[in-house]
Amino acid sequence: MTPHALLDHIDQGRLWPEPSGLSLDAAYAQALAVRQLRMARGEQPRGYKIGFTNRSIWPRYNVFAPIWGSVWDSTLTVCDGEGSVSLAHTCQPRLEPEVVFGLKATPAPEATLDGIFAAIDWVAPGFEVVQSHLPDWKFLPPDTVADGGLHARLLVGRRTPVRDLANGAAALDELLAQARVSLLKGGAVVEEGQGSNVLDSPLRALLHFTQTLRDCPGAPDLQAGDVVTTGTWTDAWPVTPGEHWTARFSSPLPRLDVTFTG
Repeated sequence: MTPHALLDHIDQGRLWPEPSGLSLDAAYAQALAVRQLRMARGEQPRGYKIGFTNRSIWPRYNVFAPIWGSVWDSTLTVCDGEGSVSLAHTCQPRLEPEVVFGLKATPAPEATLDGIFAAIDWVAPGFEVVQSHLPDWKFLPPDTVADGGLHARLLVGRRTPVRDLANGAAALDELLAQARVSLLKGGAVVEEGQGSNVLDSPLRALLHFTQTLRDCPGAPDLQAGDVVTTGTWTDAWPVTPGEHWTARFSSPLPRLDVTFTG
């Protein structure tokens, strides 16, 4: 499909008529072309999502490496612990509890974990709503890339300055890797997960993404002010309007609640 057709399906929340048939490199080129179309009509990029960082769910989706896509001012909501998110014009939406980073600087070239830590401003819990425009969530990896990294919405919870959590990369890496989350639907636990599911820790997921982004022809580098959500700690769970979900993280992350509207 052309970039215009891809964007039309995103706007309308309609299934694709068939898989993209693209290679992975061509899929990123298409995704970047869609990014330009969105910017040309006035949407502003606010950062990125990293997908498929949770190795435990790779076999379920037949995807065995991380992907990435853009987050937009039209898809991003920030709250202080409880928010509402519209599912209008999404396609087969599912929910993922994640850790989100806010950047205060572009990571240094050839960044290490220490360099990534130095570029982070804050850390927050997040809910990403992901979507698939292929039936029953059956796709090949390039389809997920061409489909905007499967990104639909992002709710960011209470933001904590990174240096209030840890004094360096090693401490933050261990802290987030050991943290756990209980995902609740209407007060009932549906799944539990932990930070080490995400490429061993969300900080390591961010490092991997920084390197991957710089290897992608035509992709912009990370900038101060960018928001990056680092991948789900559990499986992705189907959601519908009217539902209330909670991510109850262990220390040091606060809980996050969301109610879905139509």
